[in-house]
Amino acid sequence: MVKKEFKVNPWEVQGEVDYDRLIREFGVSKIDKKLLERIKKHTGELHFLLRRGIFFAHRDLNWILDEYEKGNKFFLYTGRAPSGPIHIGHIMVWQFTKWLQDKFGVELWFQFPDEEKFLFKKDLDFKQIDKYMHENMLDIIALGFDPKKTKFLVDTKNADIMYKPACEVAKRITFNTIKAGFGLSDSDNIGSIFYTSMQAVPAFLPSIIKGKKIPCLIPHAVDQDPHFRISRDVIPKIGYDKPASIQCVFMPPLTGTQGKMSSSEETSIFLTDSPEEVKKKINKYAFSGGQATLEEHRKLGGNPDIDVAFQFLRFMFEPDDKKLEKIEKDYQSGKLLTGELKQILIEKINAFLKEHQKKREEAKKHFDKFLFKE
Repeated sequence: MVKKEFKVNPWEVQGEVDYDRLIREFGVSKIDKKLLERIKKHTGELHFLLRRGIFFAHRDLNWILDEYEKGNKFFLYTGRAPSGPIHIGHIMVWQFTKWLQDKFGVELWFQFPDEEKFLFKKDLDFKQIDKYMHENMLDIIALGFDPKKTKFLVDTKNADIMYKPACEVAKRITFNTIKAGFGLSDSDNIGSIFYTSMQAVPAFLPSIIKGKKIPCLIPHAVDQDPHFRISRDVIPKIGYDKPASIQCVFMPPLTGTQGKMSSSEETSIFLTDSPEEVKKKINKYAFSGGQATLEEHRKLGGNPDIDVAFQFLRFMFEPDDKKLEKIEKDYQSGKLLTGELKQILIEKINAFLKEHQKKREEAKKHFDKFLFKE
């Protein structure tokens, strides 16, 4: 059998991703029923992203729960590199992170590595990045994180507290390791080579500040795993615990089920889109699993596995498993048409965005509560 060719790294996802193969190649562990039951013991219920296998893999999640059960609460670490507006694909990880924060009552350290996009994108300067970052922060605040337990860490603004730990990390990583882990070459700028050292810092910075080892759990899409594989090798060498992680699959772009949604694509649905823009994008671009004609669809039914409108419901917009199952069966039987499925999604996205955009305006009043200050 010929292997499916695909590419997954922190800056690029291409092709049809084989997640079982990715588990083997990245060396992560699959989330099994036993681990799900253990999580449920503490949370009372499972998030639908766990029930549906969208968060599918982990590193050391059992250790995190061991420590939690001993009374050593972990903290959460996630982030956003500001390079454009936020789309609905971004927020899946953060909504799950908020659920973890609420269920376990833990702190979240949210990193804004503003230098990353400056170093990796030739067409971006810090003036543009700062503007994007401010707008991104409003969207993230609007998701409802606890301001008393959430700290926004900006790499260039908090460099005074981050740079020394980053140097400790950098001293223990070779150029060959970076080249192998990220596909960088001798012609890449030296900032891009150093950058992963900064990305490692939030995984142990709270331990430095509080003068004791605090476990760290990082929820993220699986393409970011190379950063944290390297971090896990280095952080114990400077006296702190390896960060644990929990990884999700990619929310697809509107145009098909391969790859992932991108801020650079006009087909992406952004959190500031109007109802008319959402309707237009879904009707025009959402890849269909339906048949070519109405008669054929009624007879043969649709394929929800490749239908992007259905996949968006599964990933984010229909948390009720019974309702999702009915939509799936109706679509497979031909009872539900492609246009009707798209309309269900349009209504759900617009209902979400209407509420989100109200909260986004309210977030402007609470901006300073989230910024980390020493």
